[in-house]
Amino acid sequence: MDSRYIFTSLTRISSLPDGNFQVKPLPKEQWETGDYVVCSVEKPRNVLKIELVNGRMADAGQGDLLVGVFGIRSATMEATGTWEAVGNDHMMHVLTGAGLFGKMTSRSTLLPDLIPIKYQGHVHINGRKQRMRNFLKPLPKKKYRTPTVVIVGSSMSAGKTTVARIIIRQFKMAGLSVLGAKLTGAGRYRDVLSMHDAGADWIYDFVDAGLPSTICDEKDYVDSMTPVFSHMAAKHADLAVIEIGASPLEPYNGRRAVELISGNVQCSVLCASDPYAVHGIMNAFHFKPDIVTGPATNTQAGIALIDKLCHVYSLNLIDPKTTPDLRKILARKLNISFETGALR
Repeated sequence: MDSRYIFTSLTRISSLPDGNFQVKPLPKEQWETGDYVVCSVEKPRNVLKIELVNGRMADAGQGDLLVGVFGIRSATMEATGTWEAVGNDHMMHVLTGAGLFGKMTSRSTLLPDLIPIKYQGHVHINGRKQRMRNFLKPLPKKKYRTPTVVIVGSSMSAGKTTVARIIIRQFKMAGLSVLGAKLTGAGRYRDVLSMHDAGADWIYDFVDAGLPSTICDEKDYVDSMTPVFSHMAAKHADLAVIEIGASPLEPYNGRRAVELISGNVQCSVLCASDPYAVHGIMNAFHFKPDIVTGPATNTQAGIALIDKLCHVYSLNLIDPKTTPDLRKILARKLNISFETGALR
């Protein structure tokens, strides 16, 4: 059977799925983060699920050719890796299902083996190496002024995207236009797509800035995100719900992302894995949230301990009984009316 190209979701900002490109190997000194590359699947032990440009998950098998991107991942609960660790054998791994490629450097023992892949070459168009940033769409610079709910977490898998969906639904039920965004993390499409499914009128993430993950130089991150903020500002949404992937203390530029939107944040939510994580984030990040939620609030014991340690308000937002309290806080902080569906 002939090999087939599978275009991962990190190619969604490009024209590559149209098929008008060539593949040419390059020496490693010419490799960079954000390069589009082709890798072949090498004897996977598990079924390989790849996130496609439309967000669907598809199976990939041995011999299939994946079109993805060189990048870096540093997931505290899953795996770490970088393309910089790739050796002379050109073997590496699928670090995220979205097509983030690099050599795994560590992984949780609870995580299945990552899929081995082998570098075949860089994507070229008209003889030129293609990077994510080659496909960015320019827009006149606009200042981002949208009233914002920011959602941060104590770690990955702390419930941030779930909470974003809950809050977006509440705003949409009030008849407001909502922008959803994820400003840091390692490339996946599913999180912002789930915001869209919850009702967000527009969705953005750092992939729209040409970044496969936000582990990069701080200045590079800020410069890359500036056009995305212009795109977000141009939508003139009533409100924005913005997720900061991972935690602000991890190497994903989360702290810098919060600083970039700080002048617009009117309500802050902390999703935490346990009460002690709430205490840790608040002290290390010098951050007092308006609401604490996530697994730390699953029981009354957790809520009581958060109150004892941190003296902040906690709600288990996945419990529908907390919806009236959530609405009260959002109405007060953002100066909106859920009864009339209007900004006051």
